[in-house]
Order: sequence, then C-alpha cells, then structure tokens
Amino acid sequence: MSMGEYTTIMARDGHEFQAWLSAPAGRARGAVVVIQEIFGVNAHIRSVTDDFAAQGYTTIAPSLFDRVRRGIELGYTPEAFQEGAGYVKQLQPEKTLKDLGAAVAVVRSSGRVGTVGYCFGGVMSYIAACQLPIACAVAYYGRIVNYLEQKPKCPVLYHFGTADTSIPVSDTDKVKAAADARAVFYLYEGAGHGFSCDQRASFNAAAAALARTRTLDFLAANLRGEAS
Repeated sequence: MSMGEYTTIMARDGHEFQAWLSAPAGRARGAVVVIQEIFGVNAHIRSVTDDFAAQGYTTIAPSLFDRVRRGIELGYTPEAFQEGAGYVKQLQPEKTLKDLGAAVAVVRSSGRVGTVGYCFGGVMSYIAACQLPIACAVAYYGRIVNYLEQKPKCPVLYHFGTADTSIPVSDTDKVKAAADARAVFYLYEGAGHGFSCDQRASFNAAAAALARTRTLDFLAANLRGEAS
C-alpha cells in the first residue's frame, strides 16, 4: 500500500492548510481529490486516499477544517459527531471551494481530476462538479437535495443507502429526478449512512465493496477513458 504524507498547500485567498497527498507507484493515470466527512482527515480518510493512489491515481485529501483550527481529527463516537457537525457549521462554502480548487490545482499535472466525497464531502463533491474544473465527481451519501439549483458540469456518480435515516428516499428521488443523462445513480438496499466506512457502526461490507468497484470503474471511464 502506498503511504501518503502531509503537505502544505495554499488557497487563492492566501489560506495555508494541510493536505494528505498520496502518489501512485508508477505513472499516474489521473488524479483524485478525496473530500472528508465531518470527522476531518482522519485515519480512515487517509487510508481511502492511499487506496486510490494504489489504484494508480495521484490522490489528495485537503484538510477542510484547517479553516476552523489545524489538526482536527475525530473518531466516530456520538460526541465526535456533534463536534464535527459544529465545525462544518463554521465553514463558509465559498472558502471550502477555494480549498478544493487549490487541491485540484496541486494534482492537475497528473491528468484529469475527479472528486470523491463522503457525507459532508459528498455534498462538496457535488458542488465541485458544478463549480470546479473537474472531469467527474463521486458523491457518497451527501445531503445534496438542498443544492439542486446548482447543475453539474461533468458526470456524477451517486451512492445512497436505502436505510439512511438522515437522507430519506424521497430526497434521493429528488436528486435522481434533477440529474442529467450523464449521472450514474446507485441505491444500496438496507445500507445506512456512512456504509462505506469500516470504522463506523453502519459499515456494510458488501455495499462498501460494490460501491468501491463502481467508483473505480467510473473513475477509469472518466479520467482514463477506459470502457468498463
């Protein structure tokens, strides 16, 4: 497994922040920006970033909470959830977009760039598809229903669990109805919020493995032009 390391990058407004950067073993096949959950760039997000690098992509996970305070890294307890939700409320979406834009710029030399976001990051991945110069976006269980007035400029892959108590199926139906012809939409029967994270109680190994395979196929098609 390739191991990443922290690097310091700068957003357009001069904000310096940390990002976990992981390089592939051989020549990069493109680049991926991993967008964190509300728990910061923790051990789980770093391992996800390293996993995409192991698949051949230059991968970066910007520490979006550095706008609030440096070094925020949470576990998955109810207390951590409350804490993380509080940090998200302190973020300004336009500044978060600047941070994501800086991360895209760092890895752009590796080829086409895609974003993959989880939870809060799923929402930001959708917004990135609407506002940043990327080739594709993957959104895992993001509360996207509030942002449908924005329209993606690239293909978006959506992963939702049918048992996600924070995102009712009526919301996923609205997201699906608003999506354009390039969108790819998957529902995972019986999977809850955070089903892809092996450190969460809601982890669903089968759904996580299937979503990972679908994500890698989608990235290969959109970043490397490979038909699955």
